Amino acid sequence: MAGGWTRDGAVQDQIDASIADELARLKARRGPEGESFRNCADCDEPIPEARRQALPGVKLCIDCAAQTQARPQARGGINRRGSKDSQLK
Repeated sequence: MAGGWTRDGAVQDQIDASIADELARLKARRGPEGESFRNCADCDEPIPEARRQALPGVKLCIDCAAQTQARPQARGGINRRGSKDSQLK
């Protein structure tokens, strides 16, 4: 049951759309694929063989990967509902 000026089922549609957006974002974030670099793309240090075998397509050494992951990632949340409680995050 939707409230206000929306049609029935609109709230569920919003939930489904939010879940679909998050799944698409996670799929886009999948790990590297393909052939691994022998040297780091950032610092040019050798990447250990064990890391290259564990993560096919790896491009960064452990230190550079940790620095990259430590940076905050901007996420643009979408307020589909437009109500005050959906803006309280």
